[in-house]
Amino acid sequence: MNLVLMGLPGAGKGTQAEKIVEKYNIPHISTGDMFRAAIKDGTELGLQAKSYMDKGELVPDEVTIGIVRERLGKNDTDKGFLLDGFPRTVAQAEALEQILKELNKEIDYVINIHVDQEILMERLTGRRICKNCGATYHLVFNPPKEEGICDKCGGNLYQRADDNAETVGNRLEVNLKQTKPLLDFYKSKGYLKNIDGQQEINKVFEDICNLLGGLGE
Repeated sequence: MNLVLMGLPGAGKGTQAEKIVEKYNIPHISTGDMFRAAIKDGTELGLQAKSYMDKGELVPDEVTIGIVRERLGKNDTDKGFLLDGFPRTVAQAEALEQILKELNKEIDYVINIHVDQEILMERLTGRRICKNCGATYHLVFNPPKEEGICDKCGGNLYQRADDNAETVGNRLEVNLKQTKPLLDFYKSKGYLKNIDGQQEINKVFEDICNLLGGLGE
């Protein structure tokens, strides 16, 4: 089964990716992992990617697409793959279709884990960290026994700057604008399947398994 996994920050994409990979025994291919592997292997494209990353610049599409092509051509993808973090744009999605055509493969599903923006805000702004021991809490899902105080060491809890409402809201808006054209593209192709990410983790995974049905058999 050849899958693309999508979802906004806080939707639980990472958790579901782990479960899918474990159950169906397919490689989890994330952009970051691909870049790191290509750089470690010293491939021409990996070295090109590193030169941009070292300067703090975005890696151009042609380099990213080349690295994706190399990765999807490896033997461990023969029974399928789970792509995560690529494509990010319609141009990359069109390039992916061309790559898969050359490899005689095609996408089975684009799974989008959908969660309402207000709930994502709650999930992403609720994290608190102990200044003393680094223990992590969540005001909704894993609250401390005493507000603002660490259960483990009694240290004060704080909110990271990138977890505040304004920063999280901006991050979600940027992601929404970026992913909408991509979701529309895959919907028009008939690949897009929305999964309700507001349910309990195992129920979300159950829905994904029901969708995949006999693909992995």
